[in-house]
Formats: sequence, structure tokens, C-alpha cells
Amino acid sequence: MIESFLKYIQYERNYSPRTVFAYGEDLSQFAAFLEERGKSVEGGSVNAEDVREWILEMMDAGDKATTVNRKLSALNSFYRYCLRKGLLAHNPASKVVPPKMKKSLPVFFREKELDKCLELRENILTFEGIRDSLIIEMLYQTGMRCSELTGLKVADVSMEGMTLKVLGKGNKQRIIPFGRDLQSRICAYMKVRGAEVPESDDYLFVRKSGQPLSRCQVYQIVRRDMSLVSNLSKRSPHVLRHTFATTMMNEGADLNAVKELLGHSSLSTTQVYTHVTFDKLQTIYKQAHPRAIKKRR
Repeated sequence: MIESFLKYIQYERNYSPRTVFAYGEDLSQFAAFLEERGKSVEGGSVNAEDVREWILEMMDAGDKATTVNRKLSALNSFYRYCLRKGLLAHNPASKVVPPKMKKSLPVFFREKELDKCLELRENILTFEGIRDSLIIEMLYQTGMRCSELTGLKVADVSMEGMTLKVLGKGNKQRIIPFGRDLQSRICAYMKVRGAEVPESDDYLFVRKSGQPLSRCQVYQIVRRDMSLVSNLSKRSPHVLRHTFATTMMNEGADLNAVKELLGHSSLSTTQVYTHVTFDKLQTIYKQAHPRAIKKRR
């Protein structure tokens, strides 16, 4: 049943390979937990109490609420699939309340930090130097995910239309516009790429060997460069995505437009950036208004 479910979410629901793998690991973990208690994940004897005990075991082991909730989501999806197929009579995870998660606002880089980062790399005119600067700018100027960037192919870039064709979560395609600055950076990169990497894959971002960059390599590039200018504990491609969204909202962009640019399926996911914007306004108010903070006598 687990194998059948994993094939279903991969081929019919178009889940990413990473999600399919994670769901498989989660379900295998639950199956091992039940086996110790003489039960089977595919049996009808599994109940809500079993699921709650599994959650408690994970929490006691130090798993975060986000991790536990993801595993519970995998379990719910699996049992809903079994119900639709008539393989089981009930979903033991349906009435289990997930642990509460702390709602934290997304962190983001300051514009001056990004300017400083590019300034430090301005005179590095090697293939890797030009490529790495473009990676930072493209993540910041488009808000795309790291996996979307590594999946970009040369054919996905329209220099005339100044657009990027991106394949997002669930194999959903979207078009992202870009400006003159990014256009000139892409042109500069393509020129040196053609000269120094004559035989390469169709992917836009490649190594000197011609092989495409991995997500891990892009993460290392961003962390290395942003560590020079930022004290944030998180210095990842996703923080650049947060920075794009926050910048757009702070400059008055429409919430629905930001949602489409980010490729969010739900508006509620995008709305977190309105809170970031409000926090900035609150800080500015407290700093600027003479009555915002009472003066000491």
C-alpha cells in the first residue's frame, strides 16, 4: 500500500522527488513504530491513540513541531488515499490534533548588504565570479526557489521578452519578468560561459566541466558570499527569496502580484510578508515620531 501511494503522489499528483522520498521515509518510520507494537500500517487495527503515541515519541526525541506536522501530514495523505481506494475503513490520523508551531516572521537581507556583496565581487571577472554574482542577483530580483534556479535551462530565458520560464512545485510552470540590470548580467555570463564552457548541458548554471550546478552548490555560493556582509544566522537562497518578497511589499506591490511571482498556491502563504512590512513601518514610526516613545524625565 505504501509503494502504491508513493507512485500515486509521484505520477498522478506530480509531487517532487524530494517530497516523495520524505513521505516514504515518514511512512516507513511509522510502520517500524507500529511493528514494535505488533501492528501493521496497512492493518485496520491502527487507531488515533497509536498516532498520538508516535507523535509523543518524536517530541520526546527532540523533533521540532514543524517536522512532526510534516510527518503527520504524510500519514493523513496516505490514509486518505487508502480510504479512496477502499483499502481501509477509517483514517486513524484524521482526529489527531497536530502540535502547535511557533509563527516566526521570515528573515531577509538589507539592500545595503546586497549592494556590498556585489561590490565585493565586482572585480572578480572569472567564469565562476560572474556566474556566482548572477546567481545572487537572480535569486534576489526574481524570488525564485533554489530548485527552480538550478532547473533553469538556456531555452527558458527570453532575452527579448526579458522573462524566465520557471518550473515550480507540482510541476507548475510560471513566467517571471526581469529588468535591464539582470538582462545585462545574463548577457555577460552567457558570453563567458560560451567561451570557457563550450561543451555543456542545456542548463543555464553550470560548472566549468559543463555539468549543471546542484542545489547544495548554490546554497554554498550564497552562504559564502552573504557571510561577508550579513550577520544573519540563516544565509541561504531562501532568505534571498524572502528578501525579494519583502522588498516588493515594502515598495507597494499588489499582494496577488507577489503571490503569482513567488508561485504560491495560496494567498495566505504570501500574507506573511504583510506582517514583515508592518514591522518595518512600526520601527520607522517609533524612530521618527516624537511621541512614539515617552521621553525620560
